[in-house]
Amino acid sequence: MERIYFDNAATTALDPAVLDAMLPFLTNKFGNPSSIYSYGRETRMAVEQARKSVAKILNANPAEIFFTSGGTESSNMAIQAAVRDLGCKHIITSPIEHHAVSHTVEHMHHVHDIAVSYVKVLPDGHIDIEDLEKLLAASTEKTLVSLMHANNEIGNILDINAVGELCKLYNAIFHSDTVQTVGHFAIDLRNTLVHFITGAAHKFHGPKGVGIIYINENVRIKPFVHGGSQERNMRAGTENIYGIVGFAKALELATATMETDAAYVGTIKYYMHEQLKKHIPGVGFNGDVLGNSLYTVLSASFPKTEKSEMILFNLDINNICASGGSACTSGAEQGSHVIRAINNNPNQITVRFSFCKHNTKAEVDAVIEKLKALV
Repeated sequence: MERIYFDNAATTALDPAVLDAMLPFLTNKFGNPSSIYSYGRETRMAVEQARKSVAKILNANPAEIFFTSGGTESSNMAIQAAVRDLGCKHIITSPIEHHAVSHTVEHMHHVHDIAVSYVKVLPDGHIDIEDLEKLLAASTEKTLVSLMHANNEIGNILDINAVGELCKLYNAIFHSDTVQTVGHFAIDLRNTLVHFITGAAHKFHGPKGVGIIYINENVRIKPFVHGGSQERNMRAGTENIYGIVGFAKALELATATMETDAAYVGTIKYYMHEQLKKHIPGVGFNGDVLGNSLYTVLSASFPKTEKSEMILFNLDINNICASGGSACTSGAEQGSHVIRAINNNPNQITVRFSFCKHNTKAEVDAVIEKLKALV
């Protein structure tokens, strides 16, 4: 049986055109970009051309784009710099952030004695904007707000402009984890009130191990990694040339077909939602499923039974790739902090299905047939 891949929020397949763009830098264009001779100059040019391409797509200045190893490093960099260099003594975040953010915030709290507040999450999974304003108004210290643009488990999308306006009003620093939206939504940084955003190429058919951090030109921070002058003295270490070239190419391709891809993938998500409701008794959904939500992500909960407890294992045996995220915290399975925050029901098993332009309705039908037997 051919494998059905419904875990695109975890990673996506590398686009063949992206591989083609990367290959010269994996073979004959192998110079170190810090070298002054021709081999170095051609790779330096490739890095700077990639930076310009990414900046143009995101409507930023090339000097505001820095290449990293991925979204996790970028979020670490933003949060630590806000505390170390920008004087933030208080962090406001949410209980449903990616661990790249939540674990970094916890580290800053325990090691640097930074105060942490958690904004309330509404039952539909959206951030309570009124509560955020209360927390900002009550804060007596310089504050960092770190809230993700779109949740990787339930798909809810934050009103990033509303949060940016509040941060401006209360003179707070704003970092948004945009890993699930860069490459999937049009982002206009020139007209978005945000100090830091992050991106990872492998979420939009680029290579793993390369990401970006956008640092607004009005923000002055110190180097995150020491040892060399790479990335304009912000991140030492020889550049991942083929990864950087791959990031820019993948973003360029994703942007060119963004509207048609979004429309098509959205129909796959909607179709699966309808088929689950129709064929699986007791199915429920997490987040603002058909509202302000990622067109790529569908989080479904199934009644907990002896059969359904092994659902991911059984899907895997049947060559179906999806990921879990139940509220339970028993044994080795720690469950999902996101699902616990909005649907803390120990009698449900949650599965995240996430889609891309390569998926089909026929694949949805095949998965539904398997689920009928498994739930």
